[in-house]
Amino acid sequence: MANAATTRSLDLGNGLEITIEEHGDAVESKGRGLLLLHGGGGPRTMAGLGAALSEHAYVVRPTHPGFDGTPRVPWLDSVADLADAYLDLIEELGLTEVMVIGNSVGGWIAAEMALRDIGGRIMSLTLLNATGIRPDDATQITDTRALSPAAFGRLAFHNPALRPDPSALSDQQRAVLAANQQVLAFYTGEHFLFAPKLRRRLHRVTVPVLVAWGEEDCVVTPEYGRMYASAFANGHFRPIAEAGHLPQVEQLGSVLGTIGTFVEEVIEADSE
Repeated sequence: MANAATTRSLDLGNGLEITIEEHGDAVESKGRGLLLLHGGGGPRTMAGLGAALSEHAYVVRPTHPGFDGTPRVPWLDSVADLADAYLDLIEELGLTEVMVIGNSVGGWIAAEMALRDIGGRIMSLTLLNATGIRPDDATQITDTRALSPAAFGRLAFHNPALRPDPSALSDQQRAVLAANQQVLAFYTGEHFLFAPKLRRRLHRVTVPVLVAWGEEDCVVTPEYGRMYASAFANGHFRPIAEAGHLPQVEQLGSVLGTIGTFVEEVIEADSE
């Protein structure tokens, strides 16, 4: 049975406060847990996945500072800074065996975390249609900064019924979405969807990495995903049929099954 979510804010020092939603209890988890990192769509895009996974483990879902009106400190201004902040977060929570699951820019943050994890707290990564690495050519990735919400929805969602309807949003909801995109652009910097040097550093990540990819994504293509997986020493690419940029929203069951198989066939096999 899924654990109900509770919300609280944690002070990580230097003025940084992070809002998290938890399923379960960090202390009772005995150091094991799942950290779920959202993309530009905001924390709600990981809510269903978090609830489903809470049947099996302690789950924590932070809101990137600045998203949904949460406070952001001026010095926190890059994906690398977010990675450091979330390493501090899992340490503050007493987690020592963590699977980090990230969608879109959340996957980029997860990759950066693994590169910085000198404490060895991260046991594996799951990247869901992640951004972060330089594409081989311009057809593999779409700069979405100039797109309207409707145009982005057409690129990101395979199922038209799941595409957000901008006309149905209130003025306040539109303002929140616009502010979220400004915060996203602030963190991701000049290149927006990638860090020029990240790809050639990922071979240093030795933990198992699942790269699960919605096959119908027109924001970052499956070819980009395969390239991402091959950059890791222990990367595994798995396609998710009938899903776009947010497979955990469009095909939650398939994503859960893919993660479960990855745990059984890769993580548990590696630990034997």
